[in-house]
Amino acid sequence: MKESPTLKIAKIVRFHRKKARITQAKLAKLAGIGKTAVFDLEKGKATIKVSTLLAVLDVLNIQLIPHGPIMHLFDKEESEKS
Repeated sequence: MKESPTLKIAKIVRFHRKKARITQAKLAKLAGIGKTAVFDLEKGKATIKVSTLLAVLDVLNIQLIPHGPIMHLFDKEESEKS
């Protein structure tokens, strides 16, 4: 069975946090969020706010890169606008 995207993000965040050798509490403080939010994120809770996720990813220097079968069409349209 394929792993859910939520669980994969949870594993990525936990991996990066541990490699950075910081606690969940320290990550929460650096991201300006509650420590429960970090705990929930790392457990794969699906109701995490996007702003919370983005704050954590920013602290851990993880880029969120959209990928999909028609992203090239979006990129082309966006580049034509500028």
